[in-house]
Amino acid sequence: MNLFSAPVLLLAFLLNGNPIQLQELFGKWQLVYFDGIDRIRKSPQFKDADSATLANMEYRIKYRLESTVYQFVEGDSLKFTDFENQQLVQKKAKIELSEDNVLTIFDGKEVRQAKIVEFDSEKLVLQPISERQGAGKLVFERKKD
Repeated sequence: MNLFSAPVLLLAFLLNGNPIQLQELFGKWQLVYFDGIDRIRKSPQFKDADSATLANMEYRIKYRLESTVYQFVEGDSLKFTDFENQQLVQKKAKIELSEDNVLTIFDGKEVRQAKIVEFDSEKLVLQPISERQGAGKLVFERKKD
């Protein structure tokens, strides 16, 4: 092995890390940041909005963040809040976590996937896997009840 390949292999190992075990996710996680919100705030519609519209948009952003909670429960289930027709609804889905830290959520006929790109006991960062570009990262913090 040459001197160049050892650091490259070490870096690849550190970036890929060990597979996360599903039980490490158990508990409640609060959404605290979403890349898509930054895109909204940088948009011309947001920047050019009058104060009442701007306040309404900020309220809706805050409400969305505060209302988005993922609760991983024993077994292979996820309880989460979602929005349907502008209404907040509670859902339960089956989940799987692959060895390469891809979380698959089976919500009825819909299947969603996200790569866990960062994880520790207090922080969970998901990168949705989607055909549309720029789905944005979701940052969750563990809730203490």
